[in-house]
Amino acid sequence: MASTEKRKDDQEPLDTDELREAWPALSEDEQLEGFLRLPREDAEDLFTSLGPHEQGQLLGAIPSGQRRIWMRALAPDDAADLLQELEDPLRDDLLMLLDEPTRREVRALMAYAEDDAGGLMSPRFARVRPDMLVDEAIRYLQKQARGRLEAIYYAYVLDSEQRLLGVCSFRELFAAAPDRLVRDVMQSEPVTVREEMDQEAVAHLMKRHGFLALPVVGADGQMKGIVTLDDIVDVVDEEATEDVQKFGGMEALEAPYMHTSFGAMIRKRAGWLAILFVGEMFTATAMAQYEHDIAKAVVLAVFVPLIISSGGNSGSQASTLIIRAMALGEVKLRDWWRIVQRELAAGLTLGVVLAVVGATRIVIWESVFHTYGAHYRLLAITIALSLVGVVTVGTFCGSMLPLLLKRLGLDPASASAPFVATLVDVSGLLIYFTVAKLVMGGTLL
Repeated sequence: MASTEKRKDDQEPLDTDELREAWPALSEDEQLEGFLRLPREDAEDLFTSLGPHEQGQLLGAIPSGQRRIWMRALAPDDAADLLQELEDPLRDDLLMLLDEPTRREVRALMAYAEDDAGGLMSPRFARVRPDMLVDEAIRYLQKQARGRLEAIYYAYVLDSEQRLLGVCSFRELFAAAPDRLVRDVMQSEPVTVREEMDQEAVAHLMKRHGFLALPVVGADGQMKGIVTLDDIVDVVDEEATEDVQKFGGMEALEAPYMHTSFGAMIRKRAGWLAILFVGEMFTATAMAQYEHDIAKAVVLAVFVPLIISSGGNSGSQASTLIIRAMALGEVKLRDWWRIVQRELAAGLTLGVVLAVVGATRIVIWESVFHTYGAHYRLLAITIALSLVGVVTVGTFCGSMLPLLLKRLGLDPASASAPFVATLVDVSGLLIYFTVAKLVMGGTLL
């Protein structure tokens, strides 16, 4: 009796919110079991809220006879994103589950690069003709709304060749007199994006204008589809994740962390780690050049980590600020001279602040512990001047490197904190020991 009740309890529907929250921590078998126990409507909500990678894993695990209903629950642009995550033959099998019109739409979308506007857009949008009366256009839009439209934000006015002539908000249509023509109500010359425009540029454009959707047009002016605000939210999240991972000194992952294979994880991290390691070898080489000076004044070696880390930290700060400002469109390549002026001034000021702290620390330690010997004042001056130079150079390099990468057509986010720190280490040693020779020559050196 008790076992019967237990089996009955096991089959009770799950709470959708609890399953959604626990989803990333569940194994694939647990995800499948929980998904199949959801009521149909809740399961559809959960499925459409998952990312393409997770949807693909789920479809690969569920019985083949149930895949059709879930593929047909997706909008064409979401189905295209899902299929691009999969390998043959599962991709072809799932594509054939769609009805013929949707299959043509999905194939057209898959022809675009994933990070282009064409790869983001939905080919289903509300359209009207310019010669329609407003009342006629409203009835026509109602008919479309009962059909296969994914989202209705604006009505797009197209000519007989599907070229975009203008756009109407629903407020404008409902506020207009019923006997007016659509062409008299529409806003001509609407903001558009080309189908090959990068998704990050599309996000900036949508943010600047505050639209809920943007029309995508081809080279001939024909309207291809719309990019909606929910698509852009996903883009912003994806781009931010990619940049943060690059800041850590590695290639961006192509899948969520827990779904990235061990081999892929190593490949993404090993390359940049090896480059950084080779860079640090130059630091060791630079140290070797000053081995004789260090042997004369061993106390100089004590402050090497302090000097080079200060330069690396200041460079990392500058690169992070500039990369983020570039991502937000706050600075452009043409602003490079203004950035140089600001960052050199900032570097000098920050260097002076650290110089005061460093010199004060040496004086206090000497007075209390008698650590640095008779020439502690010269040592304090050496450390102070070195910090000013190293922090200034680090700030300059950190601010200019993202701009240089952008100018070369590379991703500015590649100017990650570890990369900048490695670059500044060598220059920091050169500055430090050059200043030491100038200040301490004839005494300790």
